[in-house]
Formats: sequence, C-alpha cells, structure tokens
Amino acid sequence: MRRPAPGLPDLRVRSRRAELMDDPDLDPDRHHHALSALARVNRVSLGAWRLGREVAALQQPAGGPVRLLDAACGGGDVVVRVASAARRAGRPVVLHGCDRSPRALEAARSAGKAAGLPTRASSDGGGVVHFFEHDALRDPIPDGYDLITSSLFLHHLAWAEAVQLLRAMAAAARRRLFVQDLRRTRKGYLMAWLGLHTLTRSGVARVDGLRSVEAAFTLEEARRLCTEATLQGAMVGKAWPQRFVVRWDRMVVS
Repeated sequence: MRRPAPGLPDLRVRSRRAELMDDPDLDPDRHHHALSALARVNRVSLGAWRLGREVAALQQPAGGPVRLLDAACGGGDVVVRVASAARRAGRPVVLHGCDRSPRALEAARSAGKAAGLPTRASSDGGGVVHFFEHDALRDPIPDGYDLITSSLFLHHLAWAEAVQLLRAMAAAARRRLFVQDLRRTRKGYLMAWLGLHTLTRSGVARVDGLRSVEAAFTLEEARRLCTEATLQGAMVGKAWPQRFVVRWDRMVVS
C-alpha cells in the first residue's frame, strides 16, 4: 500500500479506535439516527442483495425453509430486507439476528414490525424474522442454521478475535458461512467520507464510518484470517464498494 496522501490517515496498518455507537452513554436519539444512517449506507452497498442471493442458492425445491443467523446484526436492516424479498418471492425462510446491544435490537424489531414481517411461521411461507440478545464473540454461536452470516462486524475485532469468530461461525453453520466487511483502502476511505456526507447528517455515523475503514482488513489480511481459522476452500473476493466477502461451504460426505 502506498504512503498516505496529505490529509489522509496512514492505512498501511490497522488502527482500531472506539466507535461512538459503542458508548452506552450515547444519547438514544443520536444512536437511532446513526443506525438509520448505517441502514442507508447498507442499502447503497448492496449488502442485503448479496446475502439474498446466498439464501436463494441454498433453497431446496421441495425442502423446508432456509434458516439463517446474522451474528451481530446491529439495527437488523440487512435481515429485514432479505426477509422482505423472500416474502415477496414466496421463499420459505427463517431469519434470525442476534446482537449484544439492547438498543440495536429494539431498532431491529421495530424495523421488522414496520415491514410487516411475521415473527412466527405463516401460511404463505414468507420471511419469518426474530431478533434476540446474544454476544456472538463471548458466547457460543447457536447451531441449527443453514447459513450463518455477519456484516460489518469483523473490523471491530482484534486479529485473534476475528479468527475466533470465523472459526466459531463455521463450526456452527450446517451448510454455509458468508461474511461481508469493509476493505482498508484509500479509495474506500474517500468513498466512505463522500457517502456519509451525502447520505446522512449523523455526526456519529460520519465519525464511526471513517474509523471503521481505518480498522478494516485488507483483502490479503482477510485471506490470512480464513487460513488461520482453517476455513479450507473459502472464497475471499472483492465486492462493491470497497468491501470483501468470504464464502465457505461445509463439505458434505455422502
């Protein structure tokens, strides 16, 4: 990676700083505003669209619903959009999200309710959503899910924690692990600044968004994480805009 341009941080090495949304004393209205801003960024970044494709790929023609867990789901906007799309398409799915933040879960449940999504199985087989409190890093990852995913959480973690989380998610997933996160690049930093100043007035989101890029992994670092987590055969690739995705499938022995 080249030397930083004037006015830009040195992105050659990760820099992890506390994010404002992680402060339990943050004003609830500012927190909610920041979650709304993140949801708009996620929409533009196509995170729900990519995850929806993964869910559809696991769908069985005559089988039961695809069960998904979004670890550290935040405000739940990705899960809600995937569930809404599945409901419109008539695909049977059960989508759960977990997070350690009661504030984030409150926003997630409100988003699901606003979208009219059921919390229990419905006769039309549409998207069922449920959010619950759980620390994906400190507590065992629940099993029983075909697909376990995480979006924009990995960059919050120290290296060893990221390896631990990937390994735990893979161990719990019945069929597939799918992770999306930021890439630490100059272009990504500039795009984050522009996007956050275009899509939202949230000062919290603008600060946290840039700190997130500074704390993100490069594509090569993401590959090394997968190697250390023993995710044999994992696919690690680029995604719009300046993100990476990890897809790992469990080998099924017939």
